[in-house]
Amino acid sequence: MRTIRKKHGITIDIDQIPIDDKKTYDMFKKGDTIGVFQFESEGMRIHMKNLKPTSIEDLIAMNALYRPGPMNSIPKFINRKTGKEKIEYPHPIIEEILKPTYGVMVYQEQVMQISQKMAGFTGGQADELRKAMGKKKRDIVEKFEGKVY
Repeated sequence: MRTIRKKHGITIDIDQIPIDDKKTYDMFKKGDTIGVFQFESEGMRIHMKNLKPTSIEDLIAMNALYRPGPMNSIPKFINRKTGKEKIEYPHPIIEEILKPTYGVMVYQEQVMQISQKMAGFTGGQADELRKAMGKKKRDIVEKFEGKVY
């Protein structure tokens, strides 16, 4: 902000920047995001055009999904958000957890909440499962298989 003020003579109050600015979302919808950190790759720009984000939550979710493992869920997320695919939940008990992400597991926190709600895991067990899944440690994941706490 100092650089902007110095170079352009404009003072920006970061606390006054709205998170629902229509022009900003129009820019994302067009994939016009070159120079926007984590949204400037060609693949991400294509996904933005298809997603047509309307909220900060859409941008946060897409940023979380645009990783080697979760990338496979991007089409489902986009299709469900845009109404091209029916939103479904693996089980009614976790609908509340997955509703903000159209029934798609996007965040590690969702995995933890689901393991706690469905299997009665403690916070520590849920975190251990999350770590094992993230590091693809099948032996640790299998240790929890079939157990309800």
